[in-house]
Amino acid sequence: MKGKPEEESMKKCRVGLLIAALCSLPASAWAQGADRAAAGEKPAGADDAAEAAPAEGAAEGATEGGGEAAEGEAVEEGGGLEEICKIDPAACPNLDMEKEAARPLREDIYAVQQIFVIKSTRFELNPYWSFTLNDQFINHPAPGLALNFYISNVLAIGVNGNYYNPFNVDREFNFLVRRSARVAVPLSEYDWSAAFNFTYVPAFGKFSGFSDFIFQYDAYVVGGVGAIATRPIPVIDPDNRGFEWETNIAFNAGIGLHIFFNRWLAFTLEVRDYVFNDKLENTNIPPGSEQDRDTWYGETQLTNNVQAQMGIAIFFPLSFEYRLPK
Repeated sequence: MKGKPEEESMKKCRVGLLIAALCSLPASAWAQGADRAAAGEKPAGADDAAEAAPAEGAAEGATEGGGEAAEGEAVEEGGGLEEICKIDPAACPNLDMEKEAARPLREDIYAVQQIFVIKSTRFELNPYWSFTLNDQFINHPAPGLALNFYISNVLAIGVNGNYYNPFNVDREFNFLVRRSARVAVPLSEYDWSAAFNFTYVPAFGKFSGFSDFIFQYDAYVVGGVGAIATRPIPVIDPDNRGFEWETNIAFNAGIGLHIFFNRWLAFTLEVRDYVFNDKLENTNIPPGSEQDRDTWYGETQLTNNVQAQMGIAIFFPLSFEYRLPK
């Protein structure tokens, strides 16, 4: 009987010790964490809590402040440029903002503009004046007129004509040489010419002039085929000989320039070579054949009449619209 009370008292002691041990466990854990913090060590589970904290803050920001706060937290979490700078400092810009703000601003603005003049499906009327460049014995000035239709902005077909008859000039030098040295050079005069042409515009541009003006220009090449009426000037035997006009096939090629004053008016400058076979006067006078017309003509010579043409170009219709307006 005495043994049972002793066993029960032993059990009660064990239970009391267990309860005391359980009650003292949190206090010892807190003390252990404080000791580790004082020693510079992180408590167990601190990393997990730190990683969970930003996610909880981002979630709260998304709930309270909307999507902007969530995006800002995401950028900060990723590190972005700051993380790159830590890895490779040379890849990061290093600017002195005060110095950059003090730098003068560049006022030049470079822009790609649309073509100043659209010529597609427009007509060009080009009156001009021409004069000879390569003949020192005679000049063939002439008024002329050209009409072109632009199939596209760079390709055109057209016609042109020159009227030489009243303007052929036999230079005084020739008369003086003939009279003093009895030496004559066969000369020809022109009546008219006409040609069918193709024009191609390979270049556009602009330049400044008179300090305040910007001029637009384009450069073109032209070529075609047509006819020219010529006849020799009787200088060997003018008392007996008289020549009729004859029409010859003539090819032409040249280069030109438009300088635009506005979108429908331009100055034109062109150099064109008209190439044809020309019959010259016979420099010999067979005795007794002064009236024989078959002896009046000499050799047939390939002739280059290089002439400069200056005029104005008017484009019709006067106005146009861009497909993509400015």
